[in-house]
Amino acid sequence: MIKGHGGNVHDLALRLGCEISDITDMSSNLNPLGPPAGLNEHLKRNLDKILALPEVDAGNICDKFAKKYDLDRERIIAGNGTTQLIYLIPRALESKRSLIVAPTYSDYADSCKMNGTDFEYYYLKEEDKFNLNMEDLKRSLDGFDTIYICNPNNPTGSLIPTESLVDLCNSYPDKYFIIDESYLPFVDNLKNISIKSYNLKNAIVLNSMSKIYRIPGLRIGFLIADEKVIEKFNNFILPWSVNGLAYCAVEFLMDSNDTDGFEESSRIFFKEEISLFLDQFKDIEDFEFFPASTYFIIARTKRFIADELCEYLKKQKILIRDCSNFKGLSENFVRFSLKKRDTNLELCTHIKNFLRK
Repeated sequence: MIKGHGGNVHDLALRLGCEISDITDMSSNLNPLGPPAGLNEHLKRNLDKILALPEVDAGNICDKFAKKYDLDRERIIAGNGTTQLIYLIPRALESKRSLIVAPTYSDYADSCKMNGTDFEYYYLKEEDKFNLNMEDLKRSLDGFDTIYICNPNNPTGSLIPTESLVDLCNSYPDKYFIIDESYLPFVDNLKNISIKSYNLKNAIVLNSMSKIYRIPGLRIGFLIADEKVIEKFNNFILPWSVNGLAYCAVEFLMDSNDTDGFEESSRIFFKEEISLFLDQFKDIEDFEFFPASTYFIIARTKRFIADELCEYLKKQKILIRDCSNFKGLSENFVRFSLKKRDTNLELCTHIKNFLRK
């Protein structure tokens, strides 16, 4: 396990001798508008759920998830966040050799390492703005049985068109494609671009509630796949993988009539704020920003390394993501996970002060 994920507020607070609440975390990709209204109160009313074991297989919340997204219940399992499910993949699929489209989330590779699965990286190219060249990827698939694709991708924010992914899966029925849609709720037209509704026999789709609803501490994830593939995962999923409070949260979110509205208003907010943020740098040549479909965005620094900016901002009690430990990115890349307007503008001010040094 690496300790280079975003959100390491504990270490920074200890280092600065301050409270965790004093840290502005712009390194973790979470919706600043969450959690949805009423969720915290619902959890408080249900604290006594920790006094008993939750449902052993989380069946009821799988039912609710299936109903909300018009899916077959038999195609769904729930877990302690998508990360737990990612670590099951090599064992459940008996993967021999995996290909990981990178730069991306490090736990795909860590899962392969932990399970003794050989893996290699297929690198997205900076000159392509980190957009996937599908034909080039297809030419790279020989010898691999499992392919990991994050869509939209973390950290680049790039999005692969749905029709291209569906064609990819259909073109290689003997390979498994892991499609991580954890950040798809940040994108417009969500229901039409998710491939979880396509019933592809060889696609394993990951769905996270941590990001869009801003509840990462509850650890809630779903895996959607063909029934026969789900049977493979059922041989490895642990009992009581979803804790009682997380279970209550899913019930609330799936039953609420306001969930879709919350997501849509969030996406409108994202568009406005990311446009304003980028506008602050239109006359500054020290960064090259890359197009993103999400509320986080990466930039390449031009006359300093990422660590210098990150260290300066830490002294201001602000965390951004140094991307140097992403395979396929250099020490010149940073990721900004935006917050509300005042916080975003404060970040811009600190960055401009850094550039004047």
